[in-house]
Amino acid sequence: MEKRQSKVAVTLTNRKNERQDKNVKKVTALETKDLHVYYGSNLALKNISMPIYKNQVTAFIGPSGCGKSTYLRSLNRMNDEIQGCRVEGSIFYKDFNINQSSVNVFEIRKNIGMVFQRPNPFAKSIFDNVAFGPKQHGEKNKKVLQEIVEKSLRKAALWDEVKDRLNKSALALSGGQQQRLCIARAIAMEPDVLLLDEPASALDPISTSKIEELIMELKKDYTVVIVTHNMQQAARISDYTAFFYMGDLIEYGETRNIFTNPQQKQTEDYVSGNFG
Repeated sequence: MEKRQSKVAVTLTNRKNERQDKNVKKVTALETKDLHVYYGSNLALKNISMPIYKNQVTAFIGPSGCGKSTYLRSLNRMNDEIQGCRVEGSIFYKDFNINQSSVNVFEIRKNIGMVFQRPNPFAKSIFDNVAFGPKQHGEKNKKVLQEIVEKSLRKAALWDEVKDRLNKSALALSGGQQQRLCIARAIAMEPDVLLLDEPASALDPISTSKIEELIMELKKDYTVVIVTHNMQQAARISDYTAFFYMGDLIEYGETRNIFTNPQQKQTEDYVSGNFG
């Protein structure tokens, strides 16, 4: 147990994004209040109230089945696609409650993009994967589409690797490249927020490292929320961490405090490896 705690402490000490100006006012990008999520009669998330801060990386940790992915999907109404799922409470984006039946969920997802656990590129060219969203929203100018594709691939740290084969199938890319392509596809819609559901869990260590470096770079332009089973990863790349357990939000705060000075015994037990 001591060895594991020591590794996390070293990770936190060496984090590139560790230094923060404490005088800078935190701006809320998203916020939930009294959020409950049901799958049929099963209450999966219980009364979650939490802000997510702009241009920060927020990590959700906790054992499998604790509700962290359910909460992530709530933030851009992806749970609407699950039969029998019901979401109660408020989800505020730009001071507007997006958890209302009158809301256009496609517009919400344009501003709050999502990348899933396993890379899911379309069976199209690399170019058409990235251009897909803008085309669907009416962009027809080829020059504009070319600019969007290049800009998005550059931001996803993929341009130099694929610029000479944009017309080749995206399915020919490696797993790590496919995941970065999916991030580029989300970026092409110019979102404010990127939701990442365990984006590196199916990748090798080298590809995982590239994704982590990318996430730390992306927070300059986006608010990033990531679900991860890897506590070392949360310690390396996140500014804030939320610990979920059995549908409850046990503790939420700056990552350094969650890992080195947790306020709840359950949090301490989890990050020290006593369970989970």
